[in-house]
Amino acid sequence: MRNILFFAAIIAGAGVFMAQMADRMAPASAHTNVPRNEVTVGVAAMPAAGRSISIPRDARGHFQTDARIDGQRIDFMVDTGASVVALNEKSAARFGLRPSRGEYNATVTTANGTLKAARARIAMMDVGGLIVRDVEAMVLPDEALSENLLGLSFLSKLKRFEYANGRLVMEQ
Repeated sequence: MRNILFFAAIIAGAGVFMAQMADRMAPASAHTNVPRNEVTVGVAAMPAAGRSISIPRDARGHFQTDARIDGQRIDFMVDTGASVVALNEKSAARFGLRPSRGEYNATVTTANGTLKAARARIAMMDVGGLIVRDVEAMVLPDEALSENLLGLSFLSKLKRFEYANGRLVMEQ
């Protein structure tokens, strides 16, 4: 009986030791909840690769996220087919961007046809802790753009973005 107890103590001690070693070897991660139809968006600090976020598809099959611009939370649909970040007038006005009618001089082609938009630059955008500076954008009339688009002028400044396992992964 003494041998069995001695053996069990050695096995338990080895288990504790292995668990502690595994904890030290695993990368640290922190999760941030971003309210988006009750879905959690994981944000992980990755030691060698930088910061990344993973966004699940919504019920429509789109990738929805929030961005912070000048402290204002703005909703976006990620659109890898959009050359630039596209904002409707209502959203742009929330952080002080209000182009005059004369500034609507850029011709853009959208799924809804050709229209005029105002060129803009966003000093800094924060999407789940991924911070990108000097982002090219366009402001479109509210009636032409129901959802803001997170386009390539933001995405191309990241280290990578990809679709994997039903999620959009963005890494900086």
